[in-house]
Amino acid sequence: MTQVAFDRLLVANRGEIAVRVMRACEELGVDTVAVYSDADRNAGHVRYADEAYNVGPARAADSYLDQEAVLDAARRADADAVHPGYGFLAENASFAALVEDSGVTWVGPPSGAMERLGEKTRARQVMDEADVPIVPGTTEPVTDAEEVRTFGEEYGYPVAIKAEGGGGGRGLKVVRSADEVDDRLESARREGEAYFSNDSVYVEKFLESPKHVEVQVLADEHGTVRHLGERDCSLQRRHQKLVEEAPSVVLTEETREAIGEAARRGVDAADYTNAGTVEFLVVGEGEDQQFYFMEVNTRIQVEHTATEMVTGVDIVKWQLRVAAGQEITFSQDDVEPDGHAVEYRINAENPAREFSPTPGPLETYDPPGGIGVRVDDGVRQGDEIGGDYDSMIAKLIVHAGDRHECIERSRRALREFDVEGVHTTIPFHRLMLTHDAFVESDHHTKYLDEELDPALIDEAVERHGPNDGDGDGDDGDGEDDVVRREFTVEVNGKRFEVDLEERGATVPAGAVGDAATDTDTSASSGSDTDTGTASTDSTSTPTSAGDDADGVTGERVHSDMQGTVLSVEVGVGDTVETGDTLLVLEAMKMENDIEATRGGTVGEVAVTDGESVDMGDLLVVVE
Repeated sequence: MTQVAFDRLLVANRGEIAVRVMRACEELGVDTVAVYSDADRNAGHVRYADEAYNVGPARAADSYLDQEAVLDAARRADADAVHPGYGFLAENASFAALVEDSGVTWVGPPSGAMERLGEKTRARQVMDEADVPIVPGTTEPVTDAEEVRTFGEEYGYPVAIKAEGGGGGRGLKVVRSADEVDDRLESARREGEAYFSNDSVYVEKFLESPKHVEVQVLADEHGTVRHLGERDCSLQRRHQKLVEEAPSVVLTEETREAIGEAARRGVDAADYTNAGTVEFLVVGEGEDQQFYFMEVNTRIQVEHTATEMVTGVDIVKWQLRVAAGQEITFSQDDVEPDGHAVEYRINAENPAREFSPTPGPLETYDPPGGIGVRVDDGVRQGDEIGGDYDSMIAKLIVHAGDRHECIERSRRALREFDVEGVHTTIPFHRLMLTHDAFVESDHHTKYLDEELDPALIDEAVERHGPNDGDGDGDDGDGEDDVVRREFTVEVNGKRFEVDLEERGATVPAGAVGDAATDTDTSASSGSDTDTGTASTDSTSTPTSAGDDADGVTGERVHSDMQGTVLSVEVGVGDTVETGDTLLVLEAMKMENDIEATRGGTVGEVAVTDGESVDMGDLLVVVE
């Protein structure tokens, strides 16, 4: 295969996907350019690149999302191509057009195709015209609540309200009765405006307990369209994928052939080129199995690695070749899946706390190896996993001859994956590999949110999580604190690994929670209208004698997670009661109502709409 006609490529992204693209470039003889924010000066993708340019402060809107700053870096580096990775500007049609107009090659679909498929109603129209099955729903945006209620009466509840520019669960609200329409419609519009600068929404029938199956496609400018088989991405929490595998073991052979051909027809009708993914929902079994188009991801996806492992096709290299004008050289018949592959997202999150992010240093980072094991990462031991961006540390991809062998190999690889300093999703993955619903592939997209017993996750984190803790203890009085230590001892010439728990021991500073000068009070739980809850950290300052009987004068509400303020519901001087909503905070794709745990007067509002907050940041003071 000939090399691509690029000399220097800028990767408009960070983390493991930036390194993944740079590795492909190195093998093709292309120099690489990184962009980085102030928070990423020493990041792995910066170390790997041939050149690197600062594009702004830590806040993504002022750096990685600053289109002019990224394009200016490409000009300064004399780059002749830009690869957007995934996330950030990867599906931004206006940025793609900006790159195209600059004369620099855009490694992705044309901006026109991105625009057609990026808005969900237009994508549904394209697919419907290409005879791709779509979920019953509107092909034009809805403008008021009455339209949603009319649709619900015709097709039955539940229905889904979706933001036109949405993805990954953002801007998606499930409506289970007519009474919920107004609130859910407002919430979907608010998220659409906050994340995609587009408050247009549409409505479709909500499918209960479907499988999420997606088809990887490649298309070139010479009219060649190929699909690389499908992936099953049904293990999700709050619409965020955690595990992806290829191929899907639930599809009948008839459905597998039909869904692949439907994906090819759809992208061909959209004049699409480069790599992309057509996502479907699958319901039923056997002869009754049906699939429905959901959306097109006009970029490389996190889980492209699973497809690479079973097909042997380097998708990123083909992205570069197609962008350089080369023709796809393999036929559809050449694509024959070999064995089974599963990708596990290794995130810095605590599964026992609803997968809340746990930024911190990688005190130990020792990934697994061996036959059939691939690790995509951009970190090394000692690096800091910050709270400014996504919490991904690495991706573990395991390949074997069949799904059973792949699960056994995965168990071994996850046991070998040693990470200390932060909580990770490794305990959750180890749980799933012993859990019947996953092992038998009986799970669906709502399984984690609605059916899995949370106590099982708690037990997995306790058993397989880091030993230094991060707030999993009690109130810190020392009586019930547990310190776990590992020792290696030798008895009669044989080594033993000993795991010792000391109850009531003195816990090192920072091992159980963050140190605080304030006196803790009870925390309230803000209920997400769709999928879960989040809590506030409420603290109060001591007062002199003569104040309230409980010895406090107010409540300082802090964020217990990194997120984005969707809306502030109170102002200074407002009177609030216990349970009143102070603000709405989006974190980990979940919208949380942050509530007051006591009545009083709002003395300070420390945040504004659209502002990003870190764990521990002050939100509101109630006096």
